[in-house]
Amino acid sequence: MEENRKRAAERLLSPLFIALWVLVFLVEFLKGSLLVSILPVYMGDTLGLSAGVIGLAFSLQYLGDNLFRVPAGWLAERLGYRGTMAAALVVTIAAVLMMSFFSSSFWLVLACLLLGIGTSPLWPCAMTGITENSGPSNSNGTAMGTLEIAVLGGTGLGPVVMNFVTASTGHQYGVVFMVLTSCAILTLLVALLLPGRKLVKEATTIQGKAAERKRASLTFTDRMQQITSNMKSSLHFIKTNLRVNPLIYPALFLQSFVLGLLSPVLTLYARSDLGISPNLYSVLLIAGGGVTVLALIPLGKLVDRFGPRYFLHVGFALAGLTLVTFAAITTIPMIFLAVGVVGLSYALILPAWNTFLAGLIPEGERGTVWGFFLTLQGSGLVVGPILSGMLWDHIGHTAPFVTSGVVMLLLFVCHMLLERRPYRSKSTA
Repeated sequence: MEENRKRAAERLLSPLFIALWVLVFLVEFLKGSLLVSILPVYMGDTLGLSAGVIGLAFSLQYLGDNLFRVPAGWLAERLGYRGTMAAALVVTIAAVLMMSFFSSSFWLVLACLLLGIGTSPLWPCAMTGITENSGPSNSNGTAMGTLEIAVLGGTGLGPVVMNFVTASTGHQYGVVFMVLTSCAILTLLVALLLPGRKLVKEATTIQGKAAERKRASLTFTDRMQQITSNMKSSLHFIKTNLRVNPLIYPALFLQSFVLGLLSPVLTLYARSDLGISPNLYSVLLIAGGGVTVLALIPLGKLVDRFGPRYFLHVGFALAGLTLVTFAAITTIPMIFLAVGVVGLSYALILPAWNTFLAGLIPEGERGTVWGFFLTLQGSGLVVGPILSGMLWDHIGHTAPFVTSGVVMLLLFVCHMLLERRPYRSKSTA
């Protein structure tokens, strides 16, 4: 047991994991700054664009991120993390530059789409790297929990830091976008530190070197035919080897659908219905996020030791019950308690869920399968905000919270069934 803990610590200090952690932090810092802090105010108040245009821009950002995760994971298997992430981050830099130089709705919507495309390889690369580095049965829980700290840290610090920069420069958005462009360039430099190819070095063998020479002599037509053939073989591999319970697919969607339901209305509900001041609201977010961050690593280690089963049971049930009753809470102390409970619930869910998924992925085509899983999981962020707005406008301000709680309880039931039979039986494959 002591030897396993020592090896887990060594994996977390490996150059690959450190580079991936920093990369995730910087990308989430950049996206958190733009989507939470800068773009809503810049596009709405400064440029006077309609809420419909802003909503379209954000939806296309999520759409671009999700649509390109599968091809990004496929490319990561063949080009390596460095080539895939570096090429994508060049697109991200172009998107930030477009936001800083253009003010028309067309170019800004296009820039948001490119931002989603440019950051789409991040999670397929990160999850594939962690799975290959730690293995499904070793220290995935600790690694996933540590990586989630980078996510929450970047997403939380980004808006705080950029709000400070915006206020201190008198809302000079030229300076703001210059800082964000510098952040995007720094992210590209970190991506160049990633491995150039998969961790299994094919070219070190005699057969690998011969294959490299053969690839170098191929014509463009031959290369395109080879790419098409490889894609077909990848899809065939997934079809024949990914024997998961079909219930995993709606569960992946519902995971992010909950966040999609809550994200558009949290601030509105806190300000209009609860009368919480902006400063107190910031404290509330920091409190909830702080509980999650502080609990992630110890809970991740417990997931490695005991498995993800009970952590997911408790996390889904706790979050569901809290969100269902959240609409009835009106006092400030109880609101802080509810937010803290939801933060603890996500600390239980995040490392355990990713560890559970890692155990379902076959060794071959990990990047492609992770991209497929993450595309399904991220699709809820595209649909959730649309339904949330309809519930808010036509049913009531508490409806998105009740719905999100019901979805969490549904996830609890889904996982109970998945845990009993995570794979399809061979007779039904």
